[in-house]
Amino acid sequence: MTEPLAPPGALLSCSGLVRRFGDRVAVDGVGFAIAPGETYGLLGPNGAGKTTTIRMVCGLLGRDAGEVSVDGRTVDRHDADARAAIGFVPQDVALYPDLSALENLRFFGRLYGMRGPALADRVREVLELVGLADRADDRVDTFSGGMKRRLNIGAGLVHQPRLLVLDEPTVGVDPQSRHAILENVQALGAAGMAVLYTTHYMEEAERICDRVAIMDRGRIVAEGTHRELVATVAEQDHVKLSASGDLEAFAIACRAAAKVSGAYVSPGAVDVVVANGRQFLPQVLEIAERSAVTISGIEVVEPDLEAVFLHLTGTALRE
Repeated sequence: MTEPLAPPGALLSCSGLVRRFGDRVAVDGVGFAIAPGETYGLLGPNGAGKTTTIRMVCGLLGRDAGEVSVDGRTVDRHDADARAAIGFVPQDVALYPDLSALENLRFFGRLYGMRGPALADRVREVLELVGLADRADDRVDTFSGGMKRRLNIGAGLVHQPRLLVLDEPTVGVDPQSRHAILENVQALGAAGMAVLYTTHYMEEAERICDRVAIMDRGRIVAEGTHRELVATVAEQDHVKLSASGDLEAFAIACRAAAKVSGAYVSPGAVDVVVANGRQFLPQVLEIAERSAVTISGIEVVEPDLEAVFLHLTGTALRE
């Protein structure tokens, strides 16, 4: 019997994943773990190896090296039981256009052995979850691109997997549909599902992912929470203050505060550079009061993952 690979508490654990296509190494020693209720993002440009990685995780593609465990079972291309714990939502919509939304979900449920009232109830639940209950009987070829994407997610959820894997699920959809998809993913994580989410959109990773792995040229070059990743490049927050009064004296007082690396005055405003802007807000209000400065607006601008990616790889994320 194969020993579980996952550390305590992890639902998914993979280590040392390698995949070659001829002489090209598409994935080179990738490993990570995801806990129940956690949304883990693979962030990187097209061609970074994200899709190849998740296809190995799902058992859809053979591995040249490495191991994958889901829910304590080693994932193998020929082990249907282990793969049943995974819901995979591919980048390309995988639905039958001449069937209705309801018929598509019934079909995918039956593939996993679901039958009768249990399947019917689950199909209704999923249609409600993805916001398509009112279009249940409509053919998929009448749906917009965003609706097809949402139903595509529903097809990956109908058998109640413990791990949901989504490969670039918002590519080519309108902003309203993208918002709905991201809200669905956040709700699933909050409900306790483990989610593996690949994207090349920095703002998506920042919005929904508890932890992010930055991938480049088949390798994970950094991993952590947003704050941890930003800390690796020593980026700091900018607290932008709209203010009136003696702004020069106010800036001098701010520079003397702990963890402040700079304070810069411009007409009607002061920009304070500090290690943790939100924690600094009560202190900056006290300094303003002592300096007889009136603050009319505050904006905390936190460093983003784009800066981290540029620092680590030397290229912008979308190049």
